Amino acid sequence: MEQAIKNSFDFSNYLEKAKASIEIALDESLGPEEPEELRKAMRYSLLAGGKRLRPILCLAACELAGGDPQNAIPTAVALEMIHTMSLIHDDLPSMDNDDLRRGRPTNHKVFGDAVAILAGDALLTRAFEMVSLRSPNVPASRLIKVVGELSLVAGAPGLVGGQVVDLKSEGKKVDLETLEFIHLHKTGALLNACVICGALISGAEDNLLHALRKYAKGIGLAFQIIDDILDVTASSEVLGKTAGKDLLADKTTYPKLLGLSESKKRAEALVSDAKEALKPWGKASAPLLALADYITKRDR
Repeated sequence: MEQAIKNSFDFSNYLEKAKASIEIALDESLGPEEPEELRKAMRYSLLAGGKRLRPILCLAACELAGGDPQNAIPTAVALEMIHTMSLIHDDLPSMDNDDLRRGRPTNHKVFGDAVAILAGDALLTRAFEMVSLRSPNVPASRLIKVVGELSLVAGAPGLVGGQVVDLKSEGKKVDLETLEFIHLHKTGALLNACVICGALISGAEDNLLHALRKYAKGIGLAFQIIDDILDVTASSEVLGKTAGKDLLADKTTYPKLLGLSESKKRAEALVSDAKEALKPWGKASAPLLALADYITKRDR
């Protein structure tokens, strides 16, 4: 059945169209912020390209729940703003100390640490504006739930808490449980929010939300495992960011704990379980199934 769904779904075309709509919305989301340096710093990172996997997951989940993906675009943009904020802040010298992101100098290398921090802050707060003030076709009761999800993912229960544990774990022996705590609160938390927020925009029922949380947990961990694998197998030119930086920072990764072969098997098993959770929705889940496969087969 899954193969039949794949054969009838043009994922490349879907991805191209969804990404194009997201790029337009991102460009239109930033107005004439002042001072001009702040506006440039925000746009520099937000419009730097990338796979746009997170906002596309939001649109796909909205569609699966029976809604119009156009209604989820402001929320999808908000999620990409939060993601971009996390990248700007993670790259800072006091965090992961990286000089390269998406093939270009990181934000703080261009605008300085202070403006980079403030640009990240501005994107984070603009994300809540996108949801609460720029989603005219979505009932307020649904938007409140979305705001709640975004608050959780952006704060101590999500990205912030995960980053603290990540920083505290550098140079230390970390077990698999701690490693997965970090990634479920960073990569995993944000991917979960993307999927759940898209479904909430459409007023999804509890059974679908439960299945989507299982799906998101699987793809979230799988995404990070593949990131860890690529960090040691791909070049900086291919990745668009500094390769081997986890090794240099003496971070515990999945390949370090499990080896490359077992890490790859674990990612594939997680994706398989994630797709299984959406089996009851059949052909309607085709975009999310294809996105799950895309995660394990990407090369950057």
